[in-house]
Amino acid sequence: MDYPVHKGTATPLGVSRSKRGINFALFSQHAEAVTLSLFHPDASHPFLEVPLGTSKFLMKYIWHVEVENLPLKFEYAYRVKGPFDPKKGHYFNDKNFLCDPYAKSVNTSSVWGEKQAAYSKKRLRGRVSLLPLFDWEGDSPPHIPWKDLIIYEMHIRAFTIGGASKVKYPGTYLGAIEKIPYLKKLGINAVELLPIYEFNECENDRINPETKKTLFNFWGYSPINFFSPMHRYAAEDTWHSALVEFKTLVKELHKAGMEVILDVVYNHTAEGNEKGPVLSLRGIDNAVYYLKDNKGAFLNYSGCGNTFSCNHPASQKLIVDSLRYWVSEMHVDGFRFDLASILTRGSDGAPLKKPPVIEAINKDPLLSKVKLIAEAWDCGGLYQVGSFPGHGRWAEWNGIYRDTVRRFIKGTDFQSGPFADVLSGSEGIYKKMKTPDHGVNFISAHDGYTLNDLVSYQQKHNLANGEENRDGTDHNESWNCGEEGATTRRNILRLRQRQLRNFHLALMLSLGIPMLLMGDEYGHTRFGNNNAWSQDNEYNWFQWNALKKNRSFFRFYTLCIQFRKNHPLLKREAFLTNKDIDWHGHKPFDPNWGAQNRFVAFTLKDSKKRPSLYVAFNAHFQEAAIELPPHGALRKWYRIIDTALLPPEDFMESPQESPPLTISYNMAPHSAFVMEAF
Repeated sequence: MDYPVHKGTATPLGVSRSKRGINFALFSQHAEAVTLSLFHPDASHPFLEVPLGTSKFLMKYIWHVEVENLPLKFEYAYRVKGPFDPKKGHYFNDKNFLCDPYAKSVNTSSVWGEKQAAYSKKRLRGRVSLLPLFDWEGDSPPHIPWKDLIIYEMHIRAFTIGGASKVKYPGTYLGAIEKIPYLKKLGINAVELLPIYEFNECENDRINPETKKTLFNFWGYSPINFFSPMHRYAAEDTWHSALVEFKTLVKELHKAGMEVILDVVYNHTAEGNEKGPVLSLRGIDNAVYYLKDNKGAFLNYSGCGNTFSCNHPASQKLIVDSLRYWVSEMHVDGFRFDLASILTRGSDGAPLKKPPVIEAINKDPLLSKVKLIAEAWDCGGLYQVGSFPGHGRWAEWNGIYRDTVRRFIKGTDFQSGPFADVLSGSEGIYKKMKTPDHGVNFISAHDGYTLNDLVSYQQKHNLANGEENRDGTDHNESWNCGEEGATTRRNILRLRQRQLRNFHLALMLSLGIPMLLMGDEYGHTRFGNNNAWSQDNEYNWFQWNALKKNRSFFRFYTLCIQFRKNHPLLKREAFLTNKDIDWHGHKPFDPNWGAQNRFVAFTLKDSKKRPSLYVAFNAHFQEAAIELPPHGALRKWYRIIDTALLPPEDFMESPQESPPLTISYNMAPHSAFVMEAF
């Protein structure tokens, strides 16, 4: 077969179809020569290699070529020649086959947990084939307003891999589709998916000392490519399955009125430090794509061996192009940026006031319509909650909210004032933004304790991770309620159930955007492991049988979500003023912000400035006798929630069928109380 070769074009980067064939374009600033290698599927040796060593194939550091008569399916990689000088940041070796960072699919296995030659033999390649047209059936994004958003942080494999899920395709995109009716019943309207970019789940070589089994990189925060959806999350084993099935998932979630937010990792890659594998960017132009010190050593603000040089023009373009691809081709609705503070670091690692990559994302017309959420810190000590340089365009994971609520609910001193602030939208943090919708409130997330473990463990229990319990944070702000871990003591179990309800209720009543952790709705436990990234087992798997076992908490959980959705007072787009809220202590209008005060209460007023909702949290170990505030003419107070009561009285679905409340109410220790005026 004859394969005519032409000059091609420098844009777009990656692979694109041209009039005469296929165009290839690769950026490398420091390369001396580039060779395009083309393979038949799964072949060991290329059927064609095209040297790109003259100015004919080079324009402004972009190596490009057009090739005719290529087969409908093929794999491709590059061999890049240049200096090998680690002290200057160069790792060129033209014997390595390198994956195109713009590849839309890569040659990895569809079998989860299979050791792959693509990683071990430096033969990671892109895949090209003629994709079938996808029928989006008129799909359009739900465009849910920030104030109405209720986010559910979810892991694709963990959600349905457990046998009790009873889905046809467990652990896959299609398996998640089968559970959309459950998500609707839960009441959420956005899923935030843990990383679905291709990653090597087998890169972790540690052994679980308890089971003697090899551990995984289960969560997937180690991307090998920013464009390719994970093959092992597809049900079918075809070249197109991951692309088609992910699109199908997005389409079906949109039909159900739910948005799709991707947890994206642009702060580092799976290539690690100088001892890591050479898969793509390191061999293409390490000096461009990674931050280094003046001796060529990798700067490690990610805690994962390397740090992506996000504000180099080439890296900046790669990030923006990747985001645009997921929006235009995959129809996703937003992104949560892992360790987003790294996006603000310059070439020397110092934070920039106006990071070019943030500016480029903000100015991009396509990205202007999607949701952007920053994890506004990194592992180098940069903490930007309330000050992330997104110019009001970005929301932030509110880590201050998490820690404050945890401290207050467990009964820590000096927390009543901070607790009141975060409940009312974290104005102390986001005042400059002029809206509480910049804060994504959460109490638990994938990283750290589950909600159940937050009330069951005082210390982390991470031995199963194979790191002798050294990994994971030691600062959890948790309280085991009197006994570490599992217990049969009824008083402790009752207290834990009360605390679970207190935490969830606080989240649902807070101004800002609530985010829920998958499994918290039934009290999922990781047995005290606060860093379960390596566990492909019941530590992370959704336990479908537990929904029935813990149905009383699930009932409370879903009713609180519905309560929030039904009450505009809990979804304000502006911070509260004295016309909107009254603060109380044990007596009306007499709040106590003292160091040892553990009681916070307030009344939210409706549009006519009438008392509408009364909320009280008693985090003290003693009962609180409270005097109820006035409810206004022609209305009465009715109890909705008391977390100290047994179901179904913990949440009254028909409150007006019970007598109204009059003068006073006794709140149990460690309880929360809500009443509404009708």
